[in-house]
Amino acid sequence: ILRVEMHFLPDLFVPCEVCRGRRYNRETLEVTYKGKSIADVLDMTVEEALEFLENVPPARRALQALHDVGLDYIHLGQPATTLSGGEAQRIKLAKELSRTSTGRTLYLLDEPTTGLHFADVERLLDVLNRLVDKGNTVVVIEHQLDVVKTADHVIDLGPEGGEKGGEIVAQGSPEEVAQNPLSHTGRALAPLLF
Repeated sequence: ILRVEMHFLPDLFVPCEVCRGRRYNRETLEVTYKGKSIADVLDMTVEEALEFLENVPPARRALQALHDVGLDYIHLGQPATTLSGGEAQRIKLAKELSRTSTGRTLYLLDEPTTGLHFADVERLLDVLNRLVDKGNTVVVIEHQLDVVKTADHVIDLGPEGGEKGGEIVAQGSPEEVAQNPLSHTGRALAPLLF
């Protein structure tokens, strides 16, 4: 894929005339594994590649981590510039999951549920809980109440946003925050807990 600068308009991306967008020369594309070239593999989704590479332990481990954080749908060769902020964070999280844990890592996540389907939020929570179970600390900035209600400790900032915020309105367990009459988050959280 070639980028054509359009100056005042967004850049235009067109397939290369030599490789037709497959990124490799003919000789490289002739090399196959189970009948697939590297371009074919990079065009697979994580879900497809997990099945295709199930007997390649290092690849399977990395792909399983991507699956665990709910990124089954992304293509292996997808450019990083096309990922949302939440997807990029989850890729970093998957990288950490595939490593051997020391149990002494602090993870800071900023709204990791952005763009996630509700079913994938549950998968993400499972991953975060696995990190905590290994002795790590996970700090999440999040508005998604299904995540907030599972926290060990909640710090609710407010009372409003922007210049009218920045004060600690409530803190404690989700149940304690839900009982605080000054907390907007608590009022929204209460029906989910009680």
